[in-house]
Amino acid sequence: MGLIAAIEWPGVAGMIAFADLFAVVLTILWVLTIKREPTSAIAWCLLVFFVPVAGIFLFITFGYQSIHRPLKRKKRHARGYRTKPVHTLSPPATDTEGLAALAERLGAMPMTGGNQVQFFHEPADAYVAMLDAIKQAKHHIHMEFFITRGDASGRRFMTALAERAAAGVRVRFLYDAVGSWNFKHKVREILTNAGGRAVSFLPLSNPLRRRLQINLRNHRKILVIDGQVGFTGGLNIGDEYLGLVARFGLWRDTFLRIDGPAVAGLQRVFGEDWDFAANEEFDGPEYFPVIQPAGAEAVQIAWSGPDQDTKAVREVYFAAIMRARKRVWISTPYFVPDAPLADALALAARSGRDVRIVVPFRPDKWVPLMASRFIWQTLLEAGVKIFQFTAGFMHAKMMIVDDAWASVGSVNFDNRSLHLNFEVTALMESTALVAELEAAFRRDMARSIEVNAETFQRRPFVSKMAENAARLASPIL
Repeated sequence: MGLIAAIEWPGVAGMIAFADLFAVVLTILWVLTIKREPTSAIAWCLLVFFVPVAGIFLFITFGYQSIHRPLKRKKRHARGYRTKPVHTLSPPATDTEGLAALAERLGAMPMTGGNQVQFFHEPADAYVAMLDAIKQAKHHIHMEFFITRGDASGRRFMTALAERAAAGVRVRFLYDAVGSWNFKHKVREILTNAGGRAVSFLPLSNPLRRRLQINLRNHRKILVIDGQVGFTGGLNIGDEYLGLVARFGLWRDTFLRIDGPAVAGLQRVFGEDWDFAANEEFDGPEYFPVIQPAGAEAVQIAWSGPDQDTKAVREVYFAAIMRARKRVWISTPYFVPDAPLADALALAARSGRDVRIVVPFRPDKWVPLMASRFIWQTLLEAGVKIFQFTAGFMHAKMMIVDDAWASVGSVNFDNRSLHLNFEVTALMESTALVAELEAAFRRDMARSIEVNAETFQRRPFVSKMAENAARLASPIL
């Protein structure tokens, strides 16, 4: 008791207060140093200032995205893969608006003709197509998914991969450590016991050493068979994507199969990620073969991530919106664009372009929805039409610009996808493909309710306050 009594508590309190102030000032300087976007910087500074302990913790966990050692190594591996020759026989397609040239300058593959594209708007059809392609593999299977569940769907795919691995096919499976947190070891062993490899992307087993936040994740979805056939889109591997989870009900998504030269782009993206995660490089004509034309469609594979100085997909989307002459149609499960992208959509609508956005009616995450609703008011006033899909959960990630350009891939229209995650998408220049996507978009609108601007303006005060609070988190949503 004497020792406790001897402690000068006012002095201790002063030291704690000084340490708290020092940590707040240091963190704010840290925020201002690494956050280029003013809105993001202001939001984080206010959070740190008014809620010091929690604010500092949240910034370290979610806001810090500096390219430290693992991502610097990712950049080196990526540069190595981008110097490898890719064999294609088809000349680049004509790009009258320059979007393909812009994407290529930002690091995407060239736009190539000679592709055949098949869309899957029902997840069950996409699963069947992927499993059939896996069964046909002769040399290798490369599969990369953000989420792989340890449920019946996960076992179904692991069993199919294991059968080919046992037959001598080289099987490489890459899954995100956070997205696939419940990908059970016993399910992975179905593949690994058969001779295939399953590797996690940026595992968090030693977070103090790795220092990577949970928001820098590999959100890509890629399947490549023998370097000749490729799949990508919005789907993951799990029972909920088949509509078997009551919470979500019907699952609306878009996936696609590519046959032709553009498959080399998906192979290259997988190669970069696998080399980084598994420290194994693959090369040669077995993996990058001369790909004969399989159709007449022009396709370009673009990707982005925190290892890029310029976020390629985000810049291409911004340019596409600004160059639109007729329409911009977007479907996405999460709509939380940064301020310039939101302004571009509003300006396009005010300029007479037909801007439409389809989002879920019942969200799987409430904070992104609230942050999204904060943006709706400005867009509705500008003439943007917003639809909420009511038939189930809207998960398709699709963008249509005018009558001959579209994007389908893993990219959500939010800051997380456009700034924080590793993403991939197929950019297409084709009136036929756009017409098919337009038909799917119209079916989605028919199963949606349109948000009325006047009714939305009269929403409850509590809702408006929740939206204002949620928008503070928009830089990480």
